[in-house]
Amino acid sequence: MQATVRSFDPASGSGSVFLDDGTVVGFGPAALAGSGLRLLRPGQRVGIGCDPGGAITGLTLATFPLAGPAGPAGPAAQPGTAAGDAAKGAG
Repeated sequence: MQATVRSFDPASGSGSVFLDDGTVVGFGPAALAGSGLRLLRPGQRVGIGCDPGGAITGLTLATFPLAGPAGPAGPAAQPGTAAGDAAKGAG
């Protein structure tokens, strides 16, 4: 899912986004922690991951994939990628 940054406080690492339907949803520093991002600017498009209750659990640039759970092969070794095809041949 994607959203647009409404506000961001770099000191606290929290902020809020507009969902595409106009709903405002806040996020805390944990949502940004694993993304590698340090700053967000208002109007920036971001990709978000949400828990079943709708709380934002992950946030990254809209053009980057959200980090998923790392399985035994790791996130880079997905089938159809060079790393995944190499892992498949090595096993």
